[in-house]
Amino acid sequence: MSSPQCFENPPNLNSGVHGLGTVQELGGVKSYVTGPHDSKLALVLISDVFGYEAPNLRKLADKVAAAGFFVVVPDLLYGDYFDLENPQFDRAAWLQAHGMDKGCEDAKPLFSALRSKGVTAIGAAGFCWGGVVVAKLANSSDIDLQAAVLLHPGPIPDNEYNEIKVPVAILIGEIDNCYTPEKTKQIGEMLSAKPELESFVKIYPGMSHGWTVKYKDDDEAAVKSAEEAHHDMLNWFINHVK
Repeated sequence: MSSPQCFENPPNLNSGVHGLGTVQELGGVKSYVTGPHDSKLALVLISDVFGYEAPNLRKLADKVAAAGFFVVVPDLLYGDYFDLENPQFDRAAWLQAHGMDKGCEDAKPLFSALRSKGVTAIGAAGFCWGGVVVAKLANSSDIDLQAAVLLHPGPIPDNEYNEIKVPVAILIGEIDNCYTPEKTKQIGEMLSAKPELESFVKIYPGMSHGWTVKYKDDDEAAVKSAEEAHHDMLNWFINHVK
């Protein structure tokens, strides 16, 4: 993660918001799970650097679960979240320990576990750090993924965008230090040039990196835009994970 925006407005993990679901182990990873357990359709939501306990992320998981999906939010950071309050926190060491390639590999057993419980179609969405992980999953040939959504992902090389194999939606704020509007449009053109790949790229006016899960509740414009992005994400999955 190469932008200060990645670390702005960290979630309050002691807010008392724990979600409607439960925490259980799935595919060897502790995960927040919500939604109908007998659903044949599943979504995997991969967090940013602040982890799977973030209240807004769990609220979003519950929201998309209400549409009939079994939703899994894995703790791919294993409780070791980015800690801005600790003056001794070593950012470089943390990023080295939690590489996105490792996150991708650690997520793959989840897909086998979901298939083994009868799930027939899976979508994946990622936020910032998790967006990069999902991009890697979306160009992997050893998992069966139906669709992906990248919400304000961290920097992803053009060649990895080119290798995405599943329908992909990319949702980015207008004021994102990782992606200028020009860069976002360039990515959209790159993907739309591949006729075999369904893609959707959208820029949200006035929004900065991370807004879909790090919005402030008293920021009416950010809340409204986050809800719009959540709706766009859910629609993508309804249309492609079935």
